[in-house]
Formats: sequence, structure tokens, C-alpha cells
Amino acid sequence: MKIAFTTSGNDLDAPLDSRFGRAPKFLIYDLDSDTFEVVDNRQNLNAAQGAGIQSAQSVAGSGATAIVIGHCGPKAFRVLSAAGIKVFNTDAATVADALDQYRSGKLTQSGAADVEGHWI
Repeated sequence: MKIAFTTSGNDLDAPLDSRFGRAPKFLIYDLDSDTFEVVDNRQNLNAAQGAGIQSAQSVAGSGATAIVIGHCGPKAFRVLSAAGIKVFNTDAATVADALDQYRSGKLTQSGAADVEGHWI
């Protein structure tokens, strides 16, 4: 199973980015093999609109079945949900902290967006 995390860094010690659509990168962690890859999301940093939708499509294309993020807007949440990707919100400082929270069952699956669109 693969799980995605929003980040600006390239490893597990990188900070978890509170944004979804405008997060610079996604770290895709494979729980089965304990490996990860980093997917660049810079094309959406300055997008006038649609950053959340395009980012959600990128995460879906990565094979992730869950994402741990700070916040998620309504359009991105709809795309993630339609793709069967479970959304979990956290205020963890790093990707490693968020991964630990996920593994230990401390995160609750979100049932809706937690911010309005174009939240920065």
C-alpha cells in the first residue's frame, strides 16, 4: 500500500507541508517495502487555478491509496475521494512524524474538506 505526504523536502525528516495543491512535492511511501519516492509538484505552486485538482490527479497517478496532509480544499477532496484515496489531516511537523501517526492509528479519516478553496 502506498501513502502520500505533502512536503517541501526529499526525505522522511522533511517538513510536512500544510498545503495540498500548492505543496512543492509529494513523498510517496510504500508501506509494503518501506521505500519511498518523491514526486515534484512545482508546476502547481503558482497556478492561477486548479492546483488542488491537478495535484489530486498526480497523487492518484502515483498509486497512493491514502494521503496525509495538513489541509485539503473541496475540489481536491472530491477528486481524491473519487479516486478512492483516503484523506487524513494532521499538524505533524515532519513526514516521519505523520507516518508514525498513521501507522499507530492516531489519524482519523476525513469525511470532507477542512478549508475553503484557494486556501494558502
